[in-house]
Amino acid sequence: MIRFWNGFVKLTGWPLQFACFRTKVYYEDRSVQSRRIKGPAIIISNHTSVFDYAVMLFVFFTRTLRYQMAEVLFEKKLLGALLKGLGGIYLDRNGTDMNFMTESALVLHNGGVVGIFPEGRLPREGETPPIEFLPGAAYLALNSGIKVIPVWTNGSYFNRKRARVVIGKPMDPNDYNDPSRTPNENYSDFAAAMRRRVIELKEFVK
Repeated sequence: MIRFWNGFVKLTGWPLQFACFRTKVYYEDRSVQSRRIKGPAIIISNHTSVFDYAVMLFVFFTRTLRYQMAEVLFEKKLLGALLKGLGGIYLDRNGTDMNFMTESALVLHNGGVVGIFPEGRLPREGETPPIEFLPGAAYLALNSGIKVIPVWTNGSYFNRKRARVVIGKPMDPNDYNDPSRTPNENYSDFAAAMRRRVIELKEFVK
């Protein structure tokens, strides 16, 4: 059912999203990672707007993206029902329930794609984006061994400037799993490395 609703929304929403975003996609190395994703993967990107998810939905058109989504998005019943139907993974940032991580791991185990905004929230006024990445995405990647696809977006939506997205080469979590360090140190280091990679992708916009 989730795959059906994703297909329906993508097909019916294509003209509207094109008018709103007019997304132009760039690549670090298209021969290594294009818009087509093979096998399980974790997508991470900077967070500029609540519309980032919609942009990613159409950038990676051929795959069903299961994004971790903050509890605030589910407060309105209609929007919450839509996001749940699309496969949104409920994440309560104020609670201690870790079911979102279990659900994410299951999606990956079944060959799916999980999307995460590692900043955890939108940057506030005065903060330099992207803000520090939380360790959740690193934890999921290091414990599953699943590749991480870094993505950068300029957040230019609903205006004359086109949305620009850069897709980076996948990061292998095994390269960041140092047995001489504690798990928490590895999570922190990998999270920092993901943030650096996302920032570097901006340079590929021509």
